[in-house]
Amino acid sequence: MTAVARSRTKPWSTRGIVGLVCGVLAAGGLAAAGTGTLVPEAARASSHREAPLISGQPQYDNTDVYAFVSPDKPDTTTIVANWIPFEEPAGGPNFYPFPEDAQYDVHIDRDGDAQGDLLYRWTFDTRTKNGDTFLYNTGPVTSLDDPDLNVTQTYDIDLLRLKDQKVVSTKKVADDLPIAPSHVGKASMPNYGELRDQAVRELPGDHTAFAGQADDPFFLDLRVFDLLYGGDLSEVGRDTLAGYNVNSVALQVPSASIRQSEKQPTVGIWSTTQRENADGKWTQVSRLGAPLVNEVVVPMKDKDKFNASAPWNDGDFLPYVTKPELARLIESIYKIKAPKEPRKDLVSVFLTGVKGLNQPPGVRPAEALRLNTSIKPAASPKRLGVLDGDNAGYPNGRRLADDVLDISLQVVQGELVGRKNDLGDAVNANDREFGRSFPYLALPTAGSRGPLAEKGARAGSDDGSGAPGSAMTGGEPAGAARDTDDSTDTVLLASAAAGGAGLLLLTLGIVWWRTRAGGGPRGRDSGVTGV
Repeated sequence: MTAVARSRTKPWSTRGIVGLVCGVLAAGGLAAAGTGTLVPEAARASSHREAPLISGQPQYDNTDVYAFVSPDKPDTTTIVANWIPFEEPAGGPNFYPFPEDAQYDVHIDRDGDAQGDLLYRWTFDTRTKNGDTFLYNTGPVTSLDDPDLNVTQTYDIDLLRLKDQKVVSTKKVADDLPIAPSHVGKASMPNYGELRDQAVRELPGDHTAFAGQADDPFFLDLRVFDLLYGGDLSEVGRDTLAGYNVNSVALQVPSASIRQSEKQPTVGIWSTTQRENADGKWTQVSRLGAPLVNEVVVPMKDKDKFNASAPWNDGDFLPYVTKPELARLIESIYKIKAPKEPRKDLVSVFLTGVKGLNQPPGVRPAEALRLNTSIKPAASPKRLGVLDGDNAGYPNGRRLADDVLDISLQVVQGELVGRKNDLGDAVNANDREFGRSFPYLALPTAGSRGPLAEKGARAGSDDGSGAPGSAMTGGEPAGAARDTDDSTDTVLLASAAAGGAGLLLLTLGIVWWRTRAGGGPRGRDSGVTGV
């Protein structure tokens, strides 16, 4: 499959409000879900609380992985990996520490053989100054070494070089660096932005590192679990993850240090969590690379097997990609014709990378983010990435502002093989704008949001509500897609692909279809087609 430009202009735009894909979710939990790993004695894991056991072990639960060429420093690659889903900001007094009995790992495959060649490993240490108080902080905190910050954490980063999954060498990249604390509130942390800045550290070898709390950058509507929006279709299009935080690790590295060569610039990236058991042995309990693969491609019976497997064995799951249940369900329920099987277009997106874009030579099919580090950042990023002619975006790596849910839905239903559609969830941007410089993440929501917290919470404030705009947002306001009353939203399964016959959605009795009067072109002029 080759990435090429494709002219595309529509005479009109549609807007629908749809109750959500009940059949789709039955296939494995569409949206922010991830289902984690299981080795013989390991717990089940997930990305956003979708698997039973790991939902009670959030410190070990990967949520998302991002990898992109740094927009303000294009000779570097930025990797962001998040853990601990649905952090309620006011969840004190312990708030959200990184675990001391875990290893957070980011794996990098430099040659496309589905084996990690480099492994960056984060480990954590916790110190408590005064155990005789219940307080996380005993006064206003103005620096990371403030005596009033009662609970502090530090981290190390080690770089392991591997050959056939055996460690060849280990190098200390970072030692005892401070972690930005949980954002307790305005009274406790009057300028959280300064604490964030202090936690960004430049390291030898032109590396830059950060660890701490951040706003959850994933944006999508998850409220289908409330009995298909409780029959109230006006609820479609609200970002379910808005207001929740995650724990993030971020690392910016010279692209030349992680890719094989200038001639082979594509890397595969995924994350895992290892937890130490009572015998002192380390067991992998979570694995995550490309978003949504395990959720909507792998069936329930094999989700644990998938997460227990190493990427170089992902060929075992090839039939689920070439004959996807999700596409058949959408066709059955919403009458949007699915492409013929076997689906080679999905193999390129989810397992091998797209030929001519981010597919390394001799690639072995495996679930990972694949990033071509030679493609420069887009001057005007587009949320639909490669589908909209922006080859610097998903599925070429993943930027914070890429709308991976809409992209994945459209691809699954045949966008790359000429089946034009506008599938989406009406949430087109994060609730908080991302930053212009490393670590790019939006500042976390504060735990205290009373009148004192509101004071000064404006542009550039420490609670992130008015954080600077980002070159990665593609010009869309961070809160542009909150409510379905905005007729510019792309709404879940509102698709022109159904043609003159419409989508026949009344079968479910939960559909409201409305065509916007006088609507203009969709505003998307190019994309990708597959051969």
